[in-house]
Amino acid sequence: MADQQKADIRVGVRTRSLDTDRLRYIRQLGATDVFLDHADTHEEPDEFNDRDAKTTVAIGPDAIPSAQELVSARERVEGAGLRLTGIQSLPHSLYGDIMFGRKDRNRALEQITTLVRNLGEADVPILGYQWNPRGVVPMRTSPVELRGGATGTGFDLDEIEAPDDLAPGLDRAYDEDEFWDNYEWFLERVLPVAEEAGVDLALHPADPPVLESLGGIPRLFRNAENFERAMDLVPSDNHGLKLCLGCFSEMGTDVHEVLRRFGERDEILFVHFRDVVGEVPRFHETFVDEGNFDTTEVVRTLSEVGFDGVIIPDHVPRMAGDDDWRHRARGFTVGYLRGVVDSVTEPRGEKEYDRR
Repeated sequence: MADQQKADIRVGVRTRSLDTDRLRYIRQLGATDVFLDHADTHEEPDEFNDRDAKTTVAIGPDAIPSAQELVSARERVEGAGLRLTGIQSLPHSLYGDIMFGRKDRNRALEQITTLVRNLGEADVPILGYQWNPRGVVPMRTSPVELRGGATGTGFDLDEIEAPDDLAPGLDRAYDEDEFWDNYEWFLERVLPVAEEAGVDLALHPADPPVLESLGGIPRLFRNAENFERAMDLVPSDNHGLKLCLGCFSEMGTDVHEVLRRFGERDEILFVHFRDVVGEVPRFHETFVDEGNFDTTEVVRTLSEVGFDGVIIPDHVPRMAGDDDWRHRARGFTVGYLRGVVDSVTEPRGEKEYDRR
């Protein structure tokens, strides 16, 4: 068991905008790290991204940011007293051809490896990614009312129309073995580049983690066992998890067991800290202090396994007066998590505050 007093659990945020006011607000909250939500050139912004970002980094086919552009983004973040710790996720428009084994996968691979090299040159250490297409199944199906009239998102598999039909754009169903083959092809070629560049790749679960296949597309990362398989497929010190507590909570999995399982393997790169009420096939998201698990006990488990990294609020509810980035709910969540982290990891009276 790790020494709790030496745990370095930091609270960060994900943001698409790097405009001055956004960064000032993040710093004022006491967050330390930023994960950049890129502007995908092939997709509309989703409800968890702000639509009026003034300063963004576009990523997509034929739009790979140069090392200098990434340096400029990092320096902008650092100028606000924060750290640019990573890119939140690869867009599906970059990895989709590889996932399906299409003819353009070599071109997609070249673009991804270019991005990885540029991140390394720019000293941005983490690239998050997932292995699910967008639009196969809605991430959420209906809003729910939370305490005080706040709004959260919900999911009910019964509300999905014709879940056995092929997803738009597919001419056949894919089986799990070929998806694993395509995934291994990706890892064999990307991880050596990541190792050379000094960049860590962080894999996110399927969300929602329902069924083995949906719309003719296997959902590989629907359980902890498949995550272990992913980590063992092409072993690398530069591969780990974007461990989404909400997804594992949706699965009905004991999140403490998951944290110990991958924490002891030193494979947790950063954590999406959110929770839900219920589990698949029916659940809804809620405030970080209400849900399936106890927030304080989860932070304590992270401390016990020696987690050294960032936890970030994810999919926060919408509170009265919120904008598209949900700055009020995000502010509440950052403050709540900072208080919990301090209470678990800091010896009484020894906390030092930076009031810059």
